[in-house]
Amino acid sequence: MSAQKDRWVSSLVFLLFCACSILRSGSASLQQEPSPQHYFSGLEAGKTSLAFFTPTVSPGAQPFLEQIESSAEALQDYGISVVKVNCPKEDVSRYCGKENALRKAFLFRGIRLIREFPTDALFDVNSIVANVLFALLFNEVKYVETLADFENIENMLKGKSNMVFAYVPATGTAEHRAVMEAAFVYGTIHQFVLTTEAALLKATSHDDPDVSSAWLLFCHCQRATEPAQPCRRTALAQPLTLLNIHRHLKLMGAPLVTEVAEDPEKISTVHLQLGLPLVFILSQTETHEADRRTAEFVAWQLLGKAGVALLSRDLVDLNVLHRSNVALKTPDEGMPIQYLVLEDTDEVITLVEDKNKVKQIQEDEQEEEEDEDEQENNNQDIQDDQVVEAVSRDKKRELPLEQIRVLTEENFHPSLQEAAQTVVLFYASWEAMSLAVLRSYSEVASLLKGTPGVVLSRVNCWDWPGLCSQENVTQFPTLRIYKEGQQSVTYGGMWAPEELSSFILLSQVSCPLKLATMEEAEGYLRGEFPSELSSQQHPSLLGVFSTATSEAREAFEEAGNILSGHVRMGMYFEDDSLALSQKYSVSPPALLLARSRGRSVESIPLSKHSVQDMLQMIRYELLDIFPEITVPNLPQYLQLGKPFLILFSAGDISQGESKEMLKVAKGRAQQAFVACWLNLKKTPVGHGILRTYFSTTPSLPVLLWVNLHAGGQVFRFPSEQPITEMNILSWLEKLQAGLEIPSSTLSEEDWKPPLPAYDFLQMMEPPVPELSPQPGHTPAQHPPKGPGGDTARGDTATREEPSQESTAEEVGSPGRGLRGTAPRLAARDKQQGKRHSEL
Repeated sequence: MSAQKDRWVSSLVFLLFCACSILRSGSASLQQEPSPQHYFSGLEAGKTSLAFFTPTVSPGAQPFLEQIESSAEALQDYGISVVKVNCPKEDVSRYCGKENALRKAFLFRGIRLIREFPTDALFDVNSIVANVLFALLFNEVKYVETLADFENIENMLKGKSNMVFAYVPATGTAEHRAVMEAAFVYGTIHQFVLTTEAALLKATSHDDPDVSSAWLLFCHCQRATEPAQPCRRTALAQPLTLLNIHRHLKLMGAPLVTEVAEDPEKISTVHLQLGLPLVFILSQTETHEADRRTAEFVAWQLLGKAGVALLSRDLVDLNVLHRSNVALKTPDEGMPIQYLVLEDTDEVITLVEDKNKVKQIQEDEQEEEEDEDEQENNNQDIQDDQVVEAVSRDKKRELPLEQIRVLTEENFHPSLQEAAQTVVLFYASWEAMSLAVLRSYSEVASLLKGTPGVVLSRVNCWDWPGLCSQENVTQFPTLRIYKEGQQSVTYGGMWAPEELSSFILLSQVSCPLKLATMEEAEGYLRGEFPSELSSQQHPSLLGVFSTATSEAREAFEEAGNILSGHVRMGMYFEDDSLALSQKYSVSPPALLLARSRGRSVESIPLSKHSVQDMLQMIRYELLDIFPEITVPNLPQYLQLGKPFLILFSAGDISQGESKEMLKVAKGRAQQAFVACWLNLKKTPVGHGILRTYFSTTPSLPVLLWVNLHAGGQVFRFPSEQPITEMNILSWLEKLQAGLEIPSSTLSEEDWKPPLPAYDFLQMMEPPVPELSPQPGHTPAQHPPKGPGGDTARGDTATREEPSQESTAEEVGSPGRGLRGTAPRLAARDKQQGKRHSEL
């Protein structure tokens, strides 16, 4: 018989039992037999009877007779008759002898004696019914005393059947009777196990249970298909009564998650019929598996408290907000279904356990809608992150995305083959960082409009999670460049439109670009070659190698592969390379660096030939001698670990100040510190920095010596002195000699971001490449995490093959967060992007 059929049979038996109990209430009575001979001659095979033999009734036996007569009604429901057998005075047989008469009761099935009960164990109706059924159901109800016995039964049942484990402090109680009566109905479906051992109850529970109370656990052994897999246990939270046990077993026998494809108003499950709420997890086809895992996770947490159903949006036309991810249907007649936006599974559980939670959530959402417009401007003032502020500011603005192609699972791979270079932004339309980058990406599309061979496209990973999993996209947003026949390149820099467009354009050209003639090399240094980059203002770095310097050339090539998209690198190793290098007074291997379209070329000899040394040297040499500090480039200079000689200015610095500071930067002491300046108009965060140093913003310009890496002391250049090379060097000598008093000292406490997701400096740290054993082989890099992640990342582009082995577990394994439908509908982001056209 199937499990489903068994459940229907058990329900029918239980209902018939209840009906019969009502019909026979008051009609069942104690049967009487004139003699033992008469009683035994009338026994029928298969019929069960509880008999007690009595001579003339004494006054002391009257209480027992009252209880045994009262139990006749209850036992009759189970087909057990209660018989009083009169013993003649001359009868001294086994049952009428002095040692048994009115001291024992006997349970017979047909003429076979099953069990003898001392009458002091049958002290009331509960004890009589409990002990009699316990004797009858010796196969259906196992009694255990030790944990080993319990585990042996569990192991035998795994993959086959479930177990109902009951603890009662003592036999013969009302709880013991309830368990036995439930076993009479459900004993053929589940294995019942009983104990009175408090130590065993504690051994099977994670908490410290109250051993003075009865307990019942439903052990889901049928789901444990492996021997080492434990049986999940769900405790009955209500008192141990027959009705509560029946209700609990009905709930345990219901499907863990019900998949529905019709109007939720029409759905009725056993949970609703038993007075429990039904939780709907809203899903769609693309995320069905992830949503199902989430639903199962929630269902296990709410087992016995609420039902869980998986409702597909694609199959049901719901007239609700698209960001709603959970619905709640209560058993109360006339109550509408509540559609809510919840952030994680904990909120779903709280929603069921706290009846006031629904009202609170709805009130909060209503307040947010009413106050949204009023608070919009205020929100921008209190945001702790510029990305969130940008999304909040632009959430009503329609983004110009017409020039960006939308990719799906169907057209993704064909689209990659249509263009020489395809740029793909993988993002999540519910996530703040993604929406901010999408705005920047739309500006890039305008900047690069009409650029030959470049196609900008986007993939919404919420709509196409399988595609993003296949492409091994593990962080939002992620920008990749695909070229036919080559590995994809993942962007790892800042998300401003200028940096993004620069990366895309530089990625068009091989890095390093191999130059064939002296004329090409000279044109490259002047910024005229190749033509694709002629409009770009990037410094040109040219590696010059001879045939005898293959080790340095291979390291340079591998460094170029790593820096692709971020650096303009060329390589010349023809027969006349010596003539080219001698023109710039250097011998191969060497680097030629042209910062301003060839008007001045720096010669840098290469003394170290490892890839790590090559990367470090290239990055260092590309740094400006006297840079303007901005948010994007600050990490590059902080990584040097040197003190800052920084000039704060209210705008552009004067030509004289620039000239004098440049002399200091180029001087002999330039290796000891970073000479730089900061324009407060372009980088207003500088005002906050100065207030940290001096409490108030000092008069500008102001020149400071700041050592962030040792001591945190801040020294201020005397404002009465003009900013000249001689004055600055003299002041620095006094600092070194300890003759200057610091204007302030920074706290030793780390300047940590408010959240780990805002640790952008760590994200931008360039990782040390993992070198391959074979020269020229591009190292496989882990995909860098975008803003909001916690993996170190740098200005390098990483090359990788799209993974084909990403499993569904990686996409949507259950956990705290609501996966699938929930991420883009997360409550923490609903204010930021819910009016955006992407939603």
